[in-house]
Order: sequence, then C-alpha cells, then structure tokens
Amino acid sequence: MCGIVGYVGAQESIPILLEGLERLEYRGYDSSGVAVQHDGTMTVCKAKGKVSALHALDLPYGMPGPGIGHTRWATHGEPSDANAHPHVDQSGRIAVVHNGIIENASLIRERLEGQGVVFSSDTDSEVLPHLIAAAEADDLVGAVRQALAVIEGTYGIAVLDSRDPGCVVVARNGSPVVIGVGNGENFIASDPAAIVRYTQQAIFLEDGDMAVVRADGFQTFRLDSTETMKRAETINWGLDTYDKGDHSHYMHKEIFEQPEAVQRTLSGRLDPQSSSAHLGGIDLEPRDVLRLRRVKILGCGSAYYAGLAGANLIERLARIPTEAEPASEFRYRNPIIEPETLYVVVSQSGETLDTLRAVQEIKRKGGRVLGVVNVVGSSIARESGIGIYLHAGPEVSVASTKAFTCTVAGLAVLALHLGRVRDLGAGDGDRLIAGLNALPDQIAEILKTEDHIAAVAERFVRSTSAMFVGRVGGYPVALEGSQKLKEVSYIHAEAYPSAELKHGPLALIGPDVPSVAIVPDDELFDKNLSTVSEIRSRRGPVIAVGHTEALHEVADEMLLVPKSEPELDPLLLGIPLQLLAYHVALARGLDVDQPRNLAKSVTVE
Repeated sequence: MCGIVGYVGAQESIPILLEGLERLEYRGYDSSGVAVQHDGTMTVCKAKGKVSALHALDLPYGMPGPGIGHTRWATHGEPSDANAHPHVDQSGRIAVVHNGIIENASLIRERLEGQGVVFSSDTDSEVLPHLIAAAEADDLVGAVRQALAVIEGTYGIAVLDSRDPGCVVVARNGSPVVIGVGNGENFIASDPAAIVRYTQQAIFLEDGDMAVVRADGFQTFRLDSTETMKRAETINWGLDTYDKGDHSHYMHKEIFEQPEAVQRTLSGRLDPQSSSAHLGGIDLEPRDVLRLRRVKILGCGSAYYAGLAGANLIERLARIPTEAEPASEFRYRNPIIEPETLYVVVSQSGETLDTLRAVQEIKRKGGRVLGVVNVVGSSIARESGIGIYLHAGPEVSVASTKAFTCTVAGLAVLALHLGRVRDLGAGDGDRLIAGLNALPDQIAEILKTEDHIAAVAERFVRSTSAMFVGRVGGYPVALEGSQKLKEVSYIHAEAYPSAELKHGPLALIGPDVPSVAIVPDDELFDKNLSTVSEIRSRRGPVIAVGHTEALHEVADEMLLVPKSEPELDPLLLGIPLQLLAYHVALARGLDVDQPRNLAKSVTVE
C-alpha cells in the first residue's frame, strides 16, 4: 500500500500523476514514483521521501502516453529509492504499482531467482512484473491473469507494458481500485481523492475484478474472463472538499467541521413523531430487533474506540448485551457466529482490511452484518449490504477526528432505534432526540475555547508520558484521547478505566506525568473525584474534562464541556482532547497531518 494513480488519454501524464499523488499524500507514505509509456519505451522515476523529492528528478515532461504513479507505505523492505514503486521486470518492459501484500512472495522470489531473475528491491511487490513478463500469454491481460493466479494475498494493481501501447490493466483483490470516467480520457486511482479534479464519475471494482483502461473506454471482467457490466457512480465530494481553506492543517479543519458533519450524520434520521430514529439502510424489522440476543461491534483503532462508546449506548438504551472487539483479532480466534447476534462493523474508509476480513468471516458463517462507514461504495459498505453512512465528508488527516465523532453519533442513532423497539419509553426517546439535535451547537461552543486548550497543551510539550482515565462512558473517551495524543505528538500515552489506576498504573504517576481525567457530571462524579485525588496526592498534574466549574478546585487545569444528556456526554467530552493533541503536536513542531509510520486507510493485515 498506499496510493495508486493512473492516466490514459491525450494529455501529458506527468502533471496529472503528480497532482494525483499529492492528493493521496494524506494517506501516509514513505516514497513515491511514476512510470510513463511512450513510443515503445518505459520511463520510470521514483524516490524515497515526499512527493516533492520526486519533483526534483528529471521527470519525462512533454511525453504523452499512459502513466501510473504510486505512494508507498513500507511493509516489506525499508523506505528507499529501490523499494519505491513502480517496479519493473529485468527488461524494463513491464511496470507495476501494487497496494496490498503478497503472502507467498518469498517462495515466488526463490523460484524466479533459480530461473536467473535478478531482483532490484526487497519488496514483495517486485515479483509481479517478473511474473507478468515471464507469462506465456497473447496479450497483457492474459499475462496479468496468469501472474495473479500464482500469487496469494491482497492487491490493487495497475500495469503498463511498453509493447501494448495506449492501455493500463488494473485488478483488485482486497485493496481498492477506482476507474474515473472522462471524455476521451480515463483515470485510475485507489482513492477518488486523486481524480476528483478531472471527473466525478467513477467505477468501483469488486474483489476478483480486472479491467483494461484506454483513452476511448474501458472493459471490466472477472479473473475468469467473464465480462461484467458496471455503471458509473457519482462522487459527491468535489475538489474544494480536499482544500485546507484558511486552516493550517487538515486535522484542524476537520476538527472545526464537526458541527456540520454531525448535523449531516443526524439529518433525516431522527423521528420526533415516533420519539425514535429512522434508519432506512438497516432493513431490520421490529420482530428482528426483538429477537436479538446480542450485539457485537468490530473496528480497528479509533473505530474500535467508537465501537466501545456505541456498545455502552446500545446496552444502556436497548438493554441488549453488547460488546466491542478489535476487528484485527476477531477472525483469528475462530469466533462463534450466532444467528441472533447483530454484528456491527465500523470503518471510516470502508477499506480497512482487518475489518473487511471480519465481515467476510461473519458472512461465511451465516451472520448478519451492519456496516457503519463514511465512504459510499467502499468495500465494507458493499460487503455488509445494510448499514449507516456517516456523511462526515472526506477525512484527509491521518488522525481521525470528525469521523470518530460522527461514528459515535451514528451508533447513538442506532441505539435509539433499537431501544425504542425494545424497552425505551417515548419520554426518553424525546429527551435523546433533543440531546442529539443540540450536539452541533454544543460542539461549536467547545471549539470557541481553542485558545484555552492551546494554553493547557503547553503542560504536555516537554512530557514523555501521559495518562488518560475515565469510567464507563468516559473510558472510550480516554482511550481515544490517548490515541490522538500518541498519534500526532509521539508522546507515550496510556488509557485506563479510572478504577484500574490503583491496580498497578498508579506506579507511573509523578510530577512529570500529566493525567487527563474524564469527569462528567453524572452518578459517578464523586468516584471520579476520588481518582483525581489519588493522582494529585502523588504530585501528578491533572487536567479534568467535565461540565462543572467546581473541578477547578480539585484539578490543575480544566477543559469545560457543555452538559448533554448523560448517554450522549462521550460525544462532547472527546472534542477538547482532539484540540489538545493537535496543539501539543503543533508546539512540538511535528507533521500533524502525516504522523510518522502511520497510514490513513490500512489495507494490509
């Protein structure tokens, strides 16, 4: 992985490829490269580092012909010029860009080396051009098909052949590939962000699909040569969506987009007449809801933490036993799939491979899956069949902010829907609808306190470690706050349930370890104050996040949040922690949008 872009048409390829790669920078990467086919020759340029390093090379400007480009996030082989994509065969005839992992690459490499093939990189991806070049086939499509029959693993690929002018062959299995449909030209990408400047009509390939893309059209078919008829879908996000505007960073922009993003997530879904929620995409009849014995929520990283918050909401409102689990662990323990369990899978991109594989495992065993995703037409959305689109808009910064908040909001709407079918009274339904409708304005109110949060962030700038604690609904908030801080500031941070602090982690507390305590004004307020006292009695600085000014008397700093309905408090308590992490990273002079070692959409296991 991480990003693919391609072009076939009359225009010069290099400017289009470079712009597409820059649009994909947000996904996280360590090197980039391009290949252009022209007059029977293949020109390849690639470099370690940012796309700006690629600009500095002697690129083949003024050279018409199809081209492909790539941004790489290392899985096999360290970041280097040699390990960057595109990779070519020994003759330089075949050029390939690849997202995913080839699991049997070492065996294929050993076999090819025995046949005299010399490899020039440490990557798993390089086996592909050598396999394609060695294939006994009449055309590039046949050669690619033969090569793919040999490999095991996941891929999204784009292939050029200097002997087959005017076309790019693409294929997908577990890693997204999109064809952008133009007028007399066509585009290829792993993410629509790379091509929205040129077209908003796109074909999304399914796993097991291949396509031949030419300037005057394209053909799609399955790996077994069966032709498929695919309709173009409209990409609703325009170029301006990917612009930072007046903000210094995408993360800052996306934090401040949350009032509107949450409003979109809720729009049309709250039904005051029935004191409930309307979710047209989930197709669950009341009798199906009444038969549910359990709900299981699966996600990775911030999506998992949102799932923990959602599990608390569903259990509290619908009185259905609910738990959240990392999707990355789920299928490896041979899970028991129960017919009366609803499996809710959460992914911002809809392409997270660990989560996608969990979906496939559940469906293989006959389970019912509901997807909660942000990207329309994504793999998890299509695999799930039923679900909730978040409509948060594109999230460019690697660290999730608005998608996390919108996911919890979406799960709150689901909890309200399930609850009203089961044990939740109309009065509580009305109360929660009013609370949900108030969220956008309350988030905007929190964002007005940015200057104060930035001042509090100074307490963390020279820290090497931090602690986050919360109880019940506050615990997922603590986990996500910890995640944000470590992601963008590189400060070691841990999160614990507040009551667990005294069972070991308290040994870490001292003057140099600031603690963030989630202290909502609820039935656990006094117990949370006891935790604050435990920390301060050991000279640990405390930043309290809560609703009452009285916290100033017990904490060193306070981040004040408007009071919501108790069940909805986690939606607001996490907002100041996003800004806290942002300003700590900013003060430390770090790359806020593209933290080291991380990628936006993790399409490898």
